[in-house]
Amino acid sequence: MIELIEVTKYYGTKKAVDRLSLSVEAGELFACLGPNGAGKTTTIKMMCGLLFPTSGTVRIGGFDILQQGDQARELISYVPDQPYLYEKLTGREFLQFIADMYRMPATHGRRRIDDMIALFGLDEFVDELTERYSHGMKQRTVFAAALLHEPKVLIVDEPTVGLDPRSIRLLKDVFRSEARRGTTVFVSTHSLDLAQELADRIGIIDHGKLVTCGTLDTLREQAMLEGSLEEIFLKLTAEAEAEVSNPVNQR
Repeated sequence: MIELIEVTKYYGTKKAVDRLSLSVEAGELFACLGPNGAGKTTTIKMMCGLLFPTSGTVRIGGFDILQQGDQARELISYVPDQPYLYEKLTGREFLQFIADMYRMPATHGRRRIDDMIALFGLDEFVDELTERYSHGMKQRTVFAAALLHEPKVLIVDEPTVGLDPRSIRLLKDVFRSEARRGTTVFVSTHSLDLAQELADRIGIIDHGKLVTCGTLDTLREQAMLEGSLEEIFLKLTAEAEAEVSNPVNQR
């Protein structure tokens, strides 16, 4: 469902993503890890069609994001690290707006809105203006909106920031449920525990390059460690940093 082929992105002279190739299948729960500034958010924005690659190809559900962007974006829901809502709408009005944007039939749209309100426990505040919401309330409402039209691809950037343990557990359950129904779930996170617990495969990006990608066991083999994901992550990113810093490897 997600395919990146030799994707490179420059901002001026700065290379943010460097010949990145990756494929994520339908029903897969994929975790993307990397240090700050590694290129994760740039990669996500290219998947969503918010940025275009300088070179290379991004496909969603077989649709080229550059040439067939409308078809590709219909398959996607994107939840950024900072939730954004229209503050002069109530939560329910915002959900209805999303349903209308996706041209959902009225009866089905109302049923899905009710389902999402129940799933994310929005009942107590969904009819209040969203300008009054806490960060956690906003995040739950944004996730409700993201899943409303039953996307084929769910792309999430730092989903657990500012959430309490109960909300984090809910999100974990939702991610598993979505993957089971065939949704491709791509999660960029700094939470190594979340990645270790949930992901079918894990990719580590550093300096815009895909350092490694595979199951936790595969990553352990590559790092030659039997330890936690944290230990593996630290070792592989340190090796990547050393490779970049070594002038011999930059020729």
